[in-house]
Amino acid sequence: CMYCLMFFLKLNTWFPGIILCLFASSLYSLDIQAALYELCWHVIQGNFKLDLSASVLCDLMDLRDDMPSILADVFSILDIETSSLEEKNKRDHYTQLVGACLFFVPDAILKERLDPETLESLGLIKQAHQFNQKIVKIKTKLFYKQQKFNLLREENEGYAKLITELGQDLSGNITSHIVLESIKSLIGCFNLDPNRVLDIILEVYECRSDQDEFFLPLIKSYMCEPLTLCHILGFKFKFNQEPNEETPTSLYHIAAALLHHNLIELEDIYVHLMPLDASIVEEHKREITEAKQIARKLTMVVVPSEKTEDKEREKEEEKNDKAPDNQKLGLLEALLRIGDWHHAQSIMDQMPSFYATSHKAIALALCQLLHLTVEPLYRRSGVPKGAKGCLLRPLKNKRAPRPAESFEDLRRDVFSMLCYLGPHLSHDPILFAKIVRLGKGFMKEDTLLSCFLSIADQVLLPSLSLMECNACMSEELWGLFKLFPYQHRYRLYGQWKNETYTSHPLLVKVKAQTVDRAKYIMKRLTKENVKPSGRQIGKLSHSNPTILFDYILSQIQWYDNLIGPVVDSLKYLTSLNYDVMAYCIIEALANPEKEKMKHDDTTISSWLQSLASLCGAVFRKYPIELAGLLQYVTNTLKAGKSFDLLILKEVVQKMAGIEITDEMTSEQMEAMTGGEQLKAEGGYFGQIRNTKKSSQRLKDALLDHDLALPLCLLMAQQRNGVVFLEGGEKHLKLVGKLYDQCHDTLVQFGGFLASNLSTEDYIKRVPSIDILCNQFHTPHDAAFFLSRPMYGHQILSKYDELKKAEKSNRQQQKVHKYVAACELVMSPVHEAVVSLHPPRVWDDLRPQFYATFWSLTMYDLAVPHNAYDREVKKLQLQVQVIEENPDVPMNKKKKEKERCTALQEKLQEEEKKQLEHVQRVLHRLKLEKDNWLLAKSTKNETITKFLQLCLFPRCIFSAIDAVYCARFVELVHQQKTPNFCTLLCYDRVFSDIIYTVASCTENESRRYGRFLCCMLETVTRWHSDRAVYEKECGNYPGFLTIFRATGFDGGNKADQLDYENFRHVVHKWHYKLTKASVHCLETGEYTHIRNILIVLTKILPCYPKVLNLGQALECRVHKICLEEKEKRPDLYALAMGYSGQLKGRKAHMVPENEFHHKEQPLRSATPVSQQNGPGTTAKPATNASKTEEGVSEDADRAKDKSQGAAKPANKANSTAAKVTTSNGNGAPNRDDKEKSGKEKKEKKEKTPGSTLETKGESRREKQRDERGASGKEERAPREGKEKTPKADRDKQKAEEKSNKEDNKAKTGNGEPKEPSRERDTGAKESKSKEKGGDRSAMSGSLKSPVPRLESAESERDHKRRKLETHSSPSHSSSVKVSMA
Repeated sequence: CMYCLMFFLKLNTWFPGIILCLFASSLYSLDIQAALYELCWHVIQGNFKLDLSASVLCDLMDLRDDMPSILADVFSILDIETSSLEEKNKRDHYTQLVGACLFFVPDAILKERLDPETLESLGLIKQAHQFNQKIVKIKTKLFYKQQKFNLLREENEGYAKLITELGQDLSGNITSHIVLESIKSLIGCFNLDPNRVLDIILEVYECRSDQDEFFLPLIKSYMCEPLTLCHILGFKFKFNQEPNEETPTSLYHIAAALLHHNLIELEDIYVHLMPLDASIVEEHKREITEAKQIARKLTMVVVPSEKTEDKEREKEEEKNDKAPDNQKLGLLEALLRIGDWHHAQSIMDQMPSFYATSHKAIALALCQLLHLTVEPLYRRSGVPKGAKGCLLRPLKNKRAPRPAESFEDLRRDVFSMLCYLGPHLSHDPILFAKIVRLGKGFMKEDTLLSCFLSIADQVLLPSLSLMECNACMSEELWGLFKLFPYQHRYRLYGQWKNETYTSHPLLVKVKAQTVDRAKYIMKRLTKENVKPSGRQIGKLSHSNPTILFDYILSQIQWYDNLIGPVVDSLKYLTSLNYDVMAYCIIEALANPEKEKMKHDDTTISSWLQSLASLCGAVFRKYPIELAGLLQYVTNTLKAGKSFDLLILKEVVQKMAGIEITDEMTSEQMEAMTGGEQLKAEGGYFGQIRNTKKSSQRLKDALLDHDLALPLCLLMAQQRNGVVFLEGGEKHLKLVGKLYDQCHDTLVQFGGFLASNLSTEDYIKRVPSIDILCNQFHTPHDAAFFLSRPMYGHQILSKYDELKKAEKSNRQQQKVHKYVAACELVMSPVHEAVVSLHPPRVWDDLRPQFYATFWSLTMYDLAVPHNAYDREVKKLQLQVQVIEENPDVPMNKKKKEKERCTALQEKLQEEEKKQLEHVQRVLHRLKLEKDNWLLAKSTKNETITKFLQLCLFPRCIFSAIDAVYCARFVELVHQQKTPNFCTLLCYDRVFSDIIYTVASCTENESRRYGRFLCCMLETVTRWHSDRAVYEKECGNYPGFLTIFRATGFDGGNKADQLDYENFRHVVHKWHYKLTKASVHCLETGEYTHIRNILIVLTKILPCYPKVLNLGQALECRVHKICLEEKEKRPDLYALAMGYSGQLKGRKAHMVPENEFHHKEQPLRSATPVSQQNGPGTTAKPATNASKTEEGVSEDADRAKDKSQGAAKPANKANSTAAKVTTSNGNGAPNRDDKEKSGKEKKEKKEKTPGSTLETKGESRREKQRDERGASGKEERAPREGKEKTPKADRDKQKAEEKSNKEDNKAKTGNGEPKEPSRERDTGAKESKSKEKGGDRSAMSGSLKSPVPRLESAESERDHKRRKLETHSSPSHSSSVKVSMA
């Protein structure tokens, strides 16, 4: 720039004027100060000539008006720089340059910019020192000498006029601009202090705080310096911080208004306010500590006198402790009042959470601001139909939060305001209701779920805790909460209960007070004062249900007698409280700190039983949502825990009226075989009425959440899980109880689904039987239990369709349509069940028979006419009693009579309907029976499969199934089913029950005992009367002793078991039951003893009938009573109970010779041999030679006809049909006989069946006397074996030997082989049996069963064990029938 300047100057000497104009035009594009500085600096350096440079500078002065000032600034900079240089010549050059420029740079400008010493050297001033003094004096006069009045008394007229001007009426055309001009005039006229004027303006504003629109523009125009305003306001706040002084509200309003309009800054005014933030934090901590101390005092046991003293002390402290003036909170309130949420939020951020809103005034101010903010949206989406409400005027302040017009606008300010408000929304119930209603409106749009859940957690529920028993707010809140899934609700309740009450001092106090009040109520709660106590509980629960219910549940867990009064007292609760109650129950059940077993590890804890009872009662009586509880039970089952099934059992029992118990009376059991109405009236101990609504709620909960089938499947799978997964470390007694509980709950729950679900719902949810068993791994008995109602529904639906399609009233056609419907429905089932078992199973049992057995119930087999008549008579008696009672009002009489009459009609209609149904079913069975049993193998194998796969699994499933199994066997017999040996079936059931009894749980033992009792009832009926036997058994294939290849013709009496031999067989069965019972009682095992005592108690009406057998049992049971009295009291109680009942039955017992005829012919067609028992108990009495001939002829005929029929022909190797019982042995081997001889000597004194032995000895003596000297006959076999001539015996041996090889080849597939008669013969064995067989076998077999495995085994033992592997898993006795 400098070189350009010099170049232009050089040219100017050559072309004056033109170049200067060119330079002037380009001057504005250059940095003139830098150019002048460079020029002057080169002059100081001596590079340029002084006169030439001065002339250039002079020429430049005309270019711009401010050029002298710019040049003076350059000289000022150079003055400072050159004064510090050491070279004097440069300083001199500078002085000369400035001196050369004095004629065109004014002196006044230089005197302002240059140093006084420089001015002195230039001659502009005389002395620098005097000049400095003069400057100081001028500044003092200008800036520090007061020329205005600050005090009112100094210039009272001016300030009076100022106050008048500010206090005038502002309603006219007076504006702040006009008043400001007047104020300026007054200041100038009366020399008023401007700061004092500002103070007076603020004072007047304070008095007229409603005139914001006037004073705020005035202050802003008068002085907009924030610090000055803050200092004046701070002085005012400081003045009010003195003791006994209170800051006026108007001052807070002024400060808030100035903040809101940004005339002052919050940071500047905040430092002037008291108290300090540290003091506020300390105060908050102190409040929390005091609240906890109060809570601790309330939970402590205190003498009443000390309580009154503490209350008086607290009252005095409240009077003395007056809250100090908190200016920060006052300013906060003022900010909220004018709608300045931004600054208010900043102040609250400086304080602890909820500290500011804990002051009611601030909470109300914030609530009012929220009212104004949500008003438009509330009017559009939240106002209920028919409600008007009062309209709110919006704030005139344009800077206030904008009103919310949509739900998205709530995010802007409303949610944050609510979070700062917290639990103190309780001060404004109306705003509480508005927020809740907005939430309900929002749920329809579903956009801000997480936000509203947070508001519910942090604001709504804590606020409800601080409200005084406001039931309306509780119901209003439930209107919102019921729209949430129960998972969200329970999470909110959990945080409310476990976290909320620790977040604020007030909530800590409220929790302690609630617990104290709950203790007071529960101490006085009885059945007599349920109503007043219930009202108190209701009031307390409206605000703090979680705390109250937590305490109530803790008391119920200790005192179960409180359940009834508590349930009755809960009728004053709100819907929200009921929902919280459900959550509290689930939380108490899931408490990980509580053990669900008692300390002895054999029983379920009493607290769990109490909670389960409470669940059933509460959920039935009150409309509480069940989804959470049902899901909890489902989750515990998924985790492999079955304790909580007790809860489901109680809920179903109370809500649906379905009771599961094995201790039913015979009348109840009979009623349970009828329709639903008969079950409800006579099938349960407790008449649980009015279950329609509660059962509907339970059904809806299961269907809505898809829990019906999962619960069934989990329970079915958990039965085995109890034993194999849970039972590892648990006591055997507890495992049995858990198994029974799981099984009973499954039966109960399945019954509920079957009776309450519609046909469509049931079929839609339950898969087919093969999917249940193969994919879901459901046990077969449980799978058929679940599928059975579905089959019944489908058959009836299909039957109705066929009837509608072809209308006909003929009974025969209806039956055919029913059979056709059954075929259509059951055909897929027949195909599906094939995959459930190996193919060899279906060689004997047809899938049709298997499916029929598992798909029918007692309802299908018989009509309980007696039960129907009994219930109808009860209802008639009720009507009669009602009519005779004069105290009952007429209208009530009428209602009761109508109810009873309606029930009678329903029962009669139900009976008629069941009768028609049973007739159709029996006709169907009659048509199907010929294809049920194939019997490709032996009859023994067929019966084994029937017992193993059908009878035994179902007879222990439920009490009704136990009766059903016995009746089904009788029905199959009555239907004259081909290839079904009734005699063999009964023999296998009665012969050896040890293993079955030992493997049962307690409830299964009761069912098994009931099954045996029903079987014995049938046998006893046949045994008691010859006519009945001849009518029901005489000509039936089930009592054939010889099965011919041509089939049963019904005309050969020699092939049938006659009445007397049947009585012998029945005696043998009774003896076998006695032997098994004594064995179980002698084992010392808890399970054996308990189960056999239960079974014996159940079969007591039919067993024992023989006196000596009863005496043997009585002796052993008496010994149990003595042994177990101190060790195992539960066994002692069972034994004593049975012993007493047994003594009462003695009058009905008969001697052995009356039970069956002891003197019998030695030759018989149906010998009965006991292969693992003591002696002969029944002797056949039929012609042996005739039977032999028939068997031989039929066997030869079968051989000649076909080689394919070799199996039954080869089986015809015995001389007569014989009924045998065995543990798999064809006959006792030599080792067994030697062992029995030793046992006779070693255990004679220990044998409890001494009465049996005495009877056996007397019987043998009598037979010896009658037969006289017939030594051969005395040595003959006494095991029921017939005498055979020697020729016949040799012929039989030859046939047996030739057939043995064939049998080995044809039974290679695992079919049981008939033991040869040769094993049963032999003079030595017969002799040893005659001498000591009865006694030794009894003493030995009553002690322990014959061992199955020996280290050194003979070939005979090996064959016997092969037979055992194909017998029933529960029974090892079998009845072998010879076949031709």
